[in-house]
Amino acid sequence: MWHIVTGEYPPQPGGVSAYTRQVARGLAAAGDGVTVWAPPAPSADAVDEGITVRRLPDRFGRRSLRTLDLALDAQPRPQRLLLQYVPHAFGWKGANLPFCRWAASRRHDSLWVMFHEVAFPFDARQSPLRNALAAANRVMARRVARAAARIFVSIPAWRPMIESLVGHDVDAAWLPVPSGIAVDGDGSRARAVRERIGGGRPIVGHFGTYPAPIRDLLARAAAPLLERTDCRLLLIGPRGARLRDELVARDHRLDARVLSTGALPEPDVSAHIAACDVMLQPYPDGISSRRTSAMAALAHGIPVVSTIGWLTEPLWRTSESIALVDVDDPVALADEAAGLLASDDRRARIAAGGRRLYASRFDLRHTIAALRGQSAAAAPVCA
Repeated sequence: MWHIVTGEYPPQPGGVSAYTRQVARGLAAAGDGVTVWAPPAPSADAVDEGITVRRLPDRFGRRSLRTLDLALDAQPRPQRLLLQYVPHAFGWKGANLPFCRWAASRRHDSLWVMFHEVAFPFDARQSPLRNALAAANRVMARRVARAAARIFVSIPAWRPMIESLVGHDVDAAWLPVPSGIAVDGDGSRARAVRERIGGGRPIVGHFGTYPAPIRDLLARAAAPLLERTDCRLLLIGPRGARLRDELVARDHRLDARVLSTGALPEPDVSAHIAACDVMLQPYPDGISSRRTSAMAALAHGIPVVSTIGWLTEPLWRTSESIALVDVDDPVALADEAAGLLASDDRRARIAAGGRRLYASRFDLRHTIAALRGQSAAAAPVCA
């Protein structure tokens, strides 16, 4: 019996929410019992066969921990507690030390932890309050990691951080995060989007939630890209309208060439991604296996242009699965995207490489096999 504890679950938005539902569905489809524990939600829960969703009375405060204890103690063993760990997901402004003490106290339930993130970074340039949060996060992660029977990480870069906190080597398996957007097999929907938006012109897309650092990278790459090509820039996902408004305010001629979808249902997201010729997916810390927006493009077989950063795993550099440029060179982002639009052969080659990489490393079946101890085990951290 799996008890999955998460800071968000549909209808709550977020990458961890979508990921947790995917994992719960996969385990249930494999025949395992699954109960998901999550904070209160504003509307009805997602309903999936074989999954019980239990909403806690608050965001992992005292009442929630009491509720969890009573429910778990009433269950027959063996049972497994799978914690989806993101420090800010458990309330208390990212410093919920009592929750981490509680999680450590449940080690007899076979505590397994998936570290999506470990801790807020230290930085001499930020406020003392933020550095205090970074310190609290490290205390939290240390307590949870020391109690865990198994540790998984979304990217290999988290392993040395965890080892520095616990004071010894840890057996942490790399469990890459799959795309949260299912590929819609109805090609007519993508063709309709392509005709409506492109009208015979190429489409360069971006999919994401547009946080400020990514919005800045896109804004600096957009102008040279639109100058060099006759493409349409399609901003898929919530808050893309802000970037569109910024670009059009700088140059009113772009009004008809930059389009924003806003939030869309999952099948419509899939159709818009599939309509693109190239996806422009820059990240300030570099492409990495925790970036589900890039995973969505790979799963759809759309060639991706992205950035190299400190979190970029070696596999991105050694496989012809995406086009990579330095994170500090937005003009190179534009040049690489324009070059792909100009070369059908290279575009097809990178798209095929990305699809193969996704199937071999990131597909959900690898996650479920690793959790259930089957043959398609999680990739080693050193890969």
